[in-house]
Amino acid sequence: MSTGQKKLTDANLTVGYVAKRSGVKVSTLHFYETKGLILSWRNGGNQRRYKKDVLRRIAVIKAAQAMGITLDEIKNTLATLPDSRTPTKEDWSALSKHWQAQLNERIAYMQRLRDKVDGCIGCGCLSLKSCPIYNKDDHLGHKESGAVLLNS
Repeated sequence: MSTGQKKLTDANLTVGYVAKRSGVKVSTLHFYETKGLILSWRNGGNQRRYKKDVLRRIAVIKAAQAMGITLDEIKNTLATLPDSRTPTKEDWSALSKHWQAQLNERIAYMQRLRDKVDGCIGCGCLSLKSCPIYNKDDHLGHKESGAVLLNS
């Protein structure tokens, strides 16, 4: 049995092996751990060790990040799994449906932004009297600040 195969069957994966196998840097693994996204344990030499299911958990994290899901959202969603276990195929289906709704909202926002960007930046400014959404008497400033019209 090769060293790589032995490491997988031992469920005693080193941080270097997990980094290489998952395609993330060691520092990223440490960061994920501090954020509570993955877990490790320490061996007798005080070195981090991981169970092999951490590879799937990291894959889920990377896939969610690629969709624009924040680490806090990922953590909160993964926390809904019993005993914070690694997602199964069925879990992934449920997680991805939850995140799909967020993606749909982002897509709709980007489409609204695209459709408005040529005529106005949506700032609700006071300076352009020819602007189709001129903000007379700064009524928008009483509600919120920034490019408030882009959020509608």
